[in-house]
Amino acid sequence: MRFFFRERLLKMVIAGKIFKLQESLDLNRIAEKLRDFRREENYEEENRRFKLMTAIHKLDMRLHMLQGVFIQDKVIGIPQHGELVPTMMTTEAPFIFAEHNGRILLLILEKKLQANRIANQFSEILFIKTGYIVEARIQQDVLKHFHEENPEGTKLIWFDNVDIPNIAKLSLAGPSLADTALYTDYSNHGDIWYMVVKSKKYGTIVGITRNGIVAVFGKVDEREFVSYVVDEVFPLIS
Repeated sequence: MRFFFRERLLKMVIAGKIFKLQESLDLNRIAEKLRDFRREENYEEENRRFKLMTAIHKLDMRLHMLQGVFIQDKVIGIPQHGELVPTMMTTEAPFIFAEHNGRILLLILEKKLQANRIANQFSEILFIKTGYIVEARIQQDVLKHFHEENPEGTKLIWFDNVDIPNIAKLSLAGPSLADTALYTDYSNHGDIWYMVVKSKKYGTIVGITRNGIVAVFGKVDEREFVSYVVDEVFPLIS
């Protein structure tokens, strides 16, 4: 599997979030709408004027996937001699739209809040308004099966929606969690929200949440991260 994402930049943690399209739209049509997309707006702060750009760069179709980079300018305050000076900063977020089991999934390589904002902007570009690109979800039985078929690889499980009075969350850490009575007990009282597991295939430590947030820990690059998500997490999405 080949991606154009950067191989040379190794990070200790790479994170992303998975979304799904609420309405059918094939990859060719998505590419048409995103290709050459560019929007500029004027912004003024403290008598300083900026022209902020939002654009799609490096759009490329391959292997039933549409890859690109979402680029956006924003103004932040930079400390200079005791005061905050408005300064323009450009952020770049790699993304892929991928066809999987007859539906289109979107992976944005950004932290949760920024990924959510970008997903809403994609919805506006593709469907005119927000709400057509939503969080991907992993069902409880799928998460449980994912853990129980590789219990020796599970390092940590967080449970939420706990029905025990005055208990909001429960957690378990340690080897062979599926073999413990506590795992069975906690599964009966709450839902799995977050898991930290070691991939059998890739050998990497990965954190996965029920709403499609994925973080890979260790020295990995963007290609390795995307390859893992496509191979092992996309099949979990309901």
